[in-house]
Amino acid sequence: MDAKQLLLTRQSSPRLMAPAPNEQELTFILDAGARVPDHGSLTPWEFIIAVDEGLERLSAIFVAAATANGADDAAIAKAGMTSARAPMVITVVAKCQQHAKVPIIEQQLAAGCATMAMQQAAFSLGLGAVWRTGDLAFSQQVHQALGLGELDQIVGFLYIGTPTVTAPIKALKPGKQFSRYI
Repeated sequence: MDAKQLLLTRQSSPRLMAPAPNEQELTFILDAGARVPDHGSLTPWEFIIAVDEGLERLSAIFVAAATANGADDAAIAKAGMTSARAPMVITVVAKCQQHAKVPIIEQQLAAGCATMAMQQAAFSLGLGAVWRTGDLAFSQQVHQALGLGELDQIVGFLYIGTPTVTAPIKALKPGKQFSRYI
């Protein structure tokens, strides 16, 4: 797939199965994430990879956080299904620091760009991926269980695997409709 096609046909692949990316594919995906714009060369990101038993640990973290936050039974059960949604989940964290020239929001945006780049890299390899957030990305229990610092913020959970279905390409939204000149 060429770059133009990749950019204009990007869409999530929410139904994923094994296999997960192999080591070579994962290296490419992570390298793409680390190649994004990075003001001040702060590398304000961390990629926490969950496969196999790691997926079970991530599911347990999600269940504990949902339970602690008073979620209903359906939400707790959904949190426990993390390990069944994809053979790999990469938690992308904005590893922020106070900096005179690079505000926190810029560091978070860089981590978001890393997530998008990794999703695009997965697609370029013929894999599927979906970027999810939700309440658990902002849960202090999840942050603590993953050993995150006070300024750190999860920007997404990138689920990666082999698509189980070929999703129809969504209609292109012309970018001009969201544009204006000043």
